[in-house]
Amino acid sequence: MKLTILGSGSPEAYIRRASSGYLIETGKDKILFDCGGGVVDNLLRAGLRPSDITHLVFSHLHSDHMMDYARLVHAAWDEGAPPLKVYGPAPIARITQGYFGKDGVMSHDLRARTELVPSQEVWKARGGTLPRPWPAPDVIEITPGFTLKGDSWALTSCQAPHAQPVLECMAFRLETDGASFVYSGDAALSPEMEALIKGADTLLHWCYRLDDVPAHPMMVKMTPTPSQIGRMAKRAGVGQLLLTHFRIQMDGPKDQARAVQILHSDFGSNAEIVEDLNTYQISGPDV
Repeated sequence: MKLTILGSGSPEAYIRRASSGYLIETGKDKILFDCGGGVVDNLLRAGLRPSDITHLVFSHLHSDHMMDYARLVHAAWDEGAPPLKVYGPAPIARITQGYFGKDGVMSHDLRARTELVPSQEVWKARGGTLPRPWPAPDVIEITPGFTLKGDSWALTSCQAPHAQPVLECMAFRLETDGASFVYSGDAALSPEMEALIKGADTLLHWCYRLDDVPAHPMMVKMTPTPSQIGRMAKRAGVGQLLLTHFRIQMDGPKDQARAVQILHSDFGSNAEIVEDLNTYQISGPDV
């Protein structure tokens, strides 16, 4: 399978990094984990279209993980795509209705595009037929422990300690016949996380705080550093470790070099900090 980094940043507006978004391509499916601000632009830069996405899986509903959701759905709909399969914690169904329902915030736009004759003619000229339905994502609300089977892959999950009880937060493991990938979402260390990543070929883990940087005691507990993540991944027998979700103040050359040095010391050489539009081929050790 192929991993493309569509957003490796945080909630902060930052030209170098879009907010969270990670694309896995396996078989005929293109599975997007999270859809933060700037992710759709990077999807286009990667040579893909919104209508190419078959599944969208939300780890949680902080804005930097879902700000481009409405844009992705609307753009795919405008390209004539079938309804997008969407999986995420509550209240993703209510959010979707709030965007695309009959009284949703997009209803003025959708009425104009589907009811006005000039817009209908534009749609017909592009190969569409009337009446034109509104966007209707196929939304399933999920909780930790959720599983899903695709044609050539299987998804499992666990709770990711982060913003509970206000937001449910999850991590995911995607397995194919030859490879395994884990996306942590935003996650503190926990026994459940360590079990989920055990033996994974690639672990993509958020990193909100560097080693030796002062932080509030509650933040220390919830934001593991490169050394802590590296040691956990090594204990669990992970093959490759990728860190993401870097903030502006962590992203200077010296800070990056120090973080990579720590990763290599505590995990091993097959570890790095990702950048937007990086791609990785994920395969098992015998492939």
